[in-house]
Amino acid sequence: MEKDILHEIIAQKRTEIARQKEVVSEAELEKMLDGNLAEGYSMKASLAASPTGIIAEFKRRSPSKGWIHKEAKPADVAAGYQHAGAAALSVLTDEPFFGGTLKDLTEIRKAVHLPILRKDFIISRYQLLQAKWARADAVLLIAAALTPSECRKLAEEAHKLKLEVLLELHTEKELDSYNEFVDLTGINNRNLGTFHTDIENSFRMAEILPGNTLHVSESGISSPETVSNLRKAGYRGFLMGEAFMRTSDPGKALSEFHQVLRRYLLSY
Repeated sequence: MEKDILHEIIAQKRTEIARQKEVVSEAELEKMLDGNLAEGYSMKASLAASPTGIIAEFKRRSPSKGWIHKEAKPADVAAGYQHAGAAALSVLTDEPFFGGTLKDLTEIRKAVHLPILRKDFIISRYQLLQAKWARADAVLLIAAALTPSECRKLAEEAHKLKLEVLLELHTEKELDSYNEFVDLTGINNRNLGTFHTDIENSFRMAEILPGNTLHVSESGISSPETVSNLRKAGYRGFLMGEAFMRTSDPGKALSEFHQVLRRYLLSY
């Protein structure tokens, strides 16, 4: 039987949130926001307007592959991504499994004027408040980690905080988690239970996704040709991290990727 990594991550996340609340309660966190619920940058609008739609990710490590870029400096990487033409940024804020923190997100927010997605395993309103405090613009909700009713409740709460919602799906069954508060629908090509990756998952799911959201393909994307083909299938956002973060200069890697991708896109 394959190990269910997602189950382990969620169990750890519940413990982590309980400890964080002992330091700063939910009421205290709300007070820290002081009613500052201004609209941020729209990731949906940015991706819709972008000719390439790359969501460049700041990611230090992964549970399946270990350290990717341990010493990466958040602000430097993010500035490089922005200069290279990223449409939006994704910042992993899970520390035990991905080596990220909310501090990474706050540092990146100061360095760029792009939409920022807080990418984490969100199971609590408390995490939404954290995301708003760190000045994220959007949050990830993972259908495999939540019930449909939990997805709806958290998505509605996110909208109250002026955060956009990217709902991540992996299978057709998870479409039950879609609701009216979802702004972007993401298809994860990686099974979060086993971490097996299959890019064909995005192509399989393309025709059954809700038509009134912007579609994002996530994980396992490394070639401009794949992005070009996914755009033909209807996707407008492409979340990429490892392909750039494994290099010494992620921003330069994105710039070079864009150069090749634009040639593919001009060909059709």
